[in-house]
Amino acid sequence: MNPDLQKLFPQLADVEREVMGEAREWGRQRLQERLQELARQHGEVFPPEAVQAAAARIAQRIGKDRTIG
Repeated sequence: MNPDLQKLFPQLADVEREVMGEAREWGRQRLQERLQELARQHGEVFPPEAVQAAAARIAQRIGKDRTIG
């Protein structure tokens, strides 16, 4: 195929990659929305807060070298 035409008409594999990427992103967003709705219905938080992150915030509040109590 003429190089100029190749620039105008993407290869089938390129189009497929682009569309599959869009589909994955749409699916990820839809899953997130659905899980958020289920969490809201059950009075929970989504995404759930990581235990490690909560512990790190406590350590920052009280200081790394000190303990609670």
